[in-house]
Amino acid sequence: MGVGARGSLLLTIACAAALATPALSMDPPARGADLALVNRVTWGINPADARAIGALGPDRWLEQQLNPPRGDHLPRAVQDQIDASYGGHASMAATLTAIEDQRAASLAAAGADADKKQAAQQAYQQALNAEVRQAQLRSVLRALYSADQLREQMTWFWFNHFNVSANKADIRAMVGDYEDTALRPHALGRFRDLLEATLRHPAMLRYLDNADNAVGHINENYAREIMELHTMGVGSGYTQKDVQELARILTGVGVDLRPNPPRLPPALQGQLIRQGLFEFNPNRHDYGDKVFLGHVIRGAGFGEVEQALDILTREPATARHISRQLATYFVADAPPQPLVDAMTATFQRTDGDISDVLRTMFRSPQFHASLGSKFKDPVHYVYSAIRLAYGDRVILNAGPAARWLDRLGEGLYRHETPDGYSMTTTGWDGPGQMESRFELARQIGSGGAGLFKSDAPGAVDQPGFPQLQNALYYEALAKGLAPATTAALNQAISPQDWNALFLSSPDFMRR
Repeated sequence: MGVGARGSLLLTIACAAALATPALSMDPPARGADLALVNRVTWGINPADARAIGALGPDRWLEQQLNPPRGDHLPRAVQDQIDASYGGHASMAATLTAIEDQRAASLAAAGADADKKQAAQQAYQQALNAEVRQAQLRSVLRALYSADQLREQMTWFWFNHFNVSANKADIRAMVGDYEDTALRPHALGRFRDLLEATLRHPAMLRYLDNADNAVGHINENYAREIMELHTMGVGSGYTQKDVQELARILTGVGVDLRPNPPRLPPALQGQLIRQGLFEFNPNRHDYGDKVFLGHVIRGAGFGEVEQALDILTREPATARHISRQLATYFVADAPPQPLVDAMTATFQRTDGDISDVLRTMFRSPQFHASLGSKFKDPVHYVYSAIRLAYGDRVILNAGPAARWLDRLGEGLYRHETPDGYSMTTTGWDGPGQMESRFELARQIGSGGAGLFKSDAPGAVDQPGFPQLQNALYYEALAKGLAPATTAALNQAISPQDWNALFLSSPDFMRR
């Protein structure tokens, strides 16, 4: 078969992934069902996770994922890369303050010199870009190698749910900390705690303009998105008046890079809150009484925010909205209503315990019936390809993976609008997407495309030698392949050709 013919075959297979209905065995072996579970709960099956579920059994393995130990659970080689990325472990506040101070000093030194001013601005942008690259490195490495795969998936899910864009202002220096401190620690905890953690983070307040929200200068952006996207959902019964009242409650909740606290009258000094770059400034707060979702909230400073969050997280609409979002992500584009109802009931009964809601979903017959049918979005596609191709071998450069996600339209921290990336098939099954995946399958399947070339001076690219035809494949994965995929794989003329065909197949495109 010529090169052009093979390329046409690969592209045909890739495009078919969006349309093919996965074949369902009448009597799937237990091991195959277990691997399908792993493929859904993790960022993609690999030999290590196959061994883990084989040793523990599906129930114990799943409970381990739902209740991971605190802190990172990573191989030493991965932890070393992550530790190095923090640049001396300076806090986000210290890092961003240093970047802003350097910019101010450089601009002052430039005076009226236009070239020096431009150079100062370029240096500032480069410093912010370096911060987001390091955040991407940490995110990619944790997704690929953490033993706590469900927590990493949920961290990504919540980032998408509580989306901020690194492309706005100085958020590039904030997104890594936002993911590490606001999202990951609460990813499997109580939704109420997660919601407040995002509210207190400067990245969210900067992104949705609450840093500009003050008495007499109301900005409703954040208040609207909290209700429309983060909690109750569109059409859930709240009114424009509720948005306005929540915006009043949120006045004074903002960001402050200045080292010294604001000057306050004695009566308000005890109400000031400063934690890192987060600030509640009582001088900027509307102390009038509010009526929010039928509840009277007396003027009391930041306590009003706490009351509003309590009200929002206990609204039945919030339980339904979050449950439906989770079911859409993990089960189906249009999740079965009985499943959403069961998850909603668990959310309400447990006061928003995320692990319990997920447990209800994972144990449901609707979830198990869906295994192998969910089309992979770009993040799942790229991560699952690397995890299967290279197993436990730790990549030396996360840059190519981050660039592949950009190319596929789901770049880390890149979504401009608050609604996050699409979680349904129609967002990712177009011909252009399939063609790009075909090209990436060839790169990954032929040796890593720079994944094993570090950024160290003089470093050389170390061939990846992907091992897709391994014991896991022959003992389990091959048994579940569709006949058309097997026939296409039999036409491969080299290991690299076989790898590209497999990573382009409808079977691999689904989880």
